[in-house]
Amino acid sequence: MKNKNQFCGIATMNFFASDLEKAKEWYSDLFRIDPYFVVPGYIEFQLGDDSVELGIIDSKYESGASSEIHSGAVVYWQVSNLDEAAERIKNLGGKVHRPVVERGNGFITASFIDPFGNILGIMHNPHYMEIRGKRNYNG
Repeated sequence: MKNKNQFCGIATMNFFASDLEKAKEWYSDLFRIDPYFVVPGYIEFQLGDDSVELGIIDSKYESGASSEIHSGAVVYWQVSNLDEAAERIKNLGGKVHRPVVERGNGFITASFIDPFGNILGIMHNPHYMEIRGKRNYNG
C-alpha cells in the first residue's frame, strides 16, 4: 500500500553563516567529513542514517533582518554519545543555548549556538534507536 502521508522526512535543513569558509571548516571539523556539495554561496553535508542534508548558505542571501535573538524551530540530531558531542561542540566554540536536560523516559536534549548564530540541537532519543535497530543500520 502506498504511503498517503506526503511528508516523507526531512530532506534539507539550512543554516546561514556570514563567513561561509569558516563555517565550512567548523562543520567539517565537527562532523569529521567534508561537504559533499560546494558552490559559491552554499555548501552541503549529508549526515546520519538517512543522509539528511545540512545546507549552509552565505548570510548575504538571507531574506529579512537578522537578529541576536535565537528563536524558531530547533532541529535535534540524534548523537551516539550526548556528553561527548556536547563537549566537542563547546570545544569548537559553540555556546550553550539550552543545557543538557533529561526529559524523562530516556530522552536527553541540549542545544548550542554555533559560531555563526545558528541553533544546533543534539539529543538521545530511545525511539530513534529502536527504529534504527529495526532498520538494521550498521553504524
